[in-house]
Amino acid sequence: MLFRGVNLAVRAGQATWLRGRNGRGKTSLLRLAAGLAVPESGNILWGDKPVRAAADYAAQRVYIGHANALKDDLSVTESLTFLARMHGRPSDAPTIRAALERVGMGSRRDALVRTLSQGQRRRATLARLALEQQASIWILDEPYDALDTDGVQAVNELLHEHLARGGSVLLTSHLSPGSAAPTLAEFDLDPFA
Repeated sequence: MLFRGVNLAVRAGQATWLRGRNGRGKTSLLRLAAGLAVPESGNILWGDKPVRAAADYAAQRVYIGHANALKDDLSVTESLTFLARMHGRPSDAPTIRAALERVGMGSRRDALVRTLSQGQRRRATLARLALEQQASIWILDEPYDALDTDGVQAVNELLHEHLARGGSVLLTSHLSPGSAAPTLAEFDLDPFA
């Protein structure tokens, strides 16, 4: 068992920074919160229903894992369009173009993913956040990883907008999100290991 006794609530308009040393279970807890894994014991709830039984949960959440989930042989535009369609989000050309512009990837929209740096791949993946217009929960594993200052700023702007519309965020990061980040409640997993 990675951890026990964890009691964490993420409310509308709140961002929570899940912290802990390597191997403490941060990614595992995010996968549980996203409904991608089942807890050995205990419950992960959306409202008053287990996330895996809540019919609207998958449509209400955005999960971006540590891996970028981009296809090397597709262009940046094709990759984001594929992800948008797969998750039931707007995927028309102007919307995709605008999302890529938001994260500073507009000039690379026709580049093949395999030609991108790691930071550019992360930005292209995080462009999914710019497609979101409803209050929902974002579950983000290391969103700042490999980003330069401009990339961090773009992510922080998207987080601020999301929280302002009543969305919630659960994220992990080994890097400080910086002073421009929204106010983050901190939850440390180390005591539960």
